This record gives sequence, C-alpha cells and structure tokens, in this order.
Amino acid sequence: MLITHDTRCALDAVCALVNSSPEDDSPDGLPDIAALDTFVRAHAISDVGRLTEGDLAAVRGVRARFGEVFEAADAHAAARTINDLVAAAGTTPRLTDHDGYDWHVHYFAPGASVADHLAADGGMALAFFIVAGEQERLRRCEAPDCRHAFVDLSRNRSRRYCDSRTCGNRLHVAAYRARRKEAAAG
Repeated sequence: MLITHDTRCALDAVCALVNSSPEDDSPDGLPDIAALDTFVRAHAISDVGRLTEGDLAAVRGVRARFGEVFEAADAHAAARTINDLVAAAGTTPRLTDHDGYDWHVHYFAPGASVADHLAADGGMALAFFIVAGEQERLRRCEAPDCRHAFVDLSRNRSRRYCDSRTCGNRLHVAAYRARRKEAAAG
C-alpha cells in the first residue's frame, strides 16, 4: 500500500491524538489550550489560527471519534464513523505545495478550525485503509497495560505493539523471566 508523506503525517497525528485520551488512570494528554498548541506544532498542522477553548473541546470530540475507528468491529462501522467525521468537517479537497513540500491534497477548507482540519485530513488518511481493505492495520497495542493506537505498516501485518522497544520488549522480558522461574522451580 502506497502511503504518501502527507498521509503518513495525518496518520501520525491521528494516532498521537487518540493516544492523548485519558484512559484508566492516565491524565488527559490535551488538558488545556497550551497542550493543544504544542500538539499542533509537533505535528506541523498548517493554517491554524489562534486556538480557543472551543477548539480544544472540538478536538477532543474528534479524538473520541478517531478512537472509535480503531475499536470498530468491521470496515462498515469504521466507514460510518469516518464518513461522519469527514462530512461534519465540510471536506473541500484542494491541491497545495506549501512549506517546501511537493504537491499534495488537503481535505479541509481554507480557514477551517483545527478540529475540522484534523477530522478531514485524518479521516481521509484512515479512509484509504478501509478502501484498500486494510482496516486490520489500524490497531491497538497488545500490551495489556498500554492499548495505544498505531498503524501497522509492516509488510506482513505482524506488528503487535505500539513500540517494540518499550511495550514489546517489556512483555518479551517478562515472558523470559517467567519461563526461567518456571524452569528453576520445576
């Protein structure tokens, strides 16, 4: 599956946004406007004006809907959520070549809110996976204490953890220690 630079950037922003959700005892990764501003800058989200409390609330709403896509039981459920997000954003595809990037498509209207920008570009990036029959690549980390969202871009669709150096390695070490302990006891 061909993934362009702008689609990859949108997917990274979607996953980071979903992973900012407060889960269990973890704090909200977007507690205030300053955190939203940091998120916008970290993901180089262009054409965003002054952020407000309304923007923060709207982005949190988009975040929840993106989370539903990663939890969707099937492509039809994911498609319904994506369609709702993209339609509500007032999608307006247009070609652009800003900030030194080659031609690419933005799906949000000029002057759109940051929430509409995320919903349109992120929704379309996720839509490409549904169209390609690759919904199973939109995953949650299998580490029991993590559950972060990620997009499995491995060739054989075998990635199980959001980060193999942390979640994956931690579980592999725990399994190794359990085997050693069992062998020593037996």
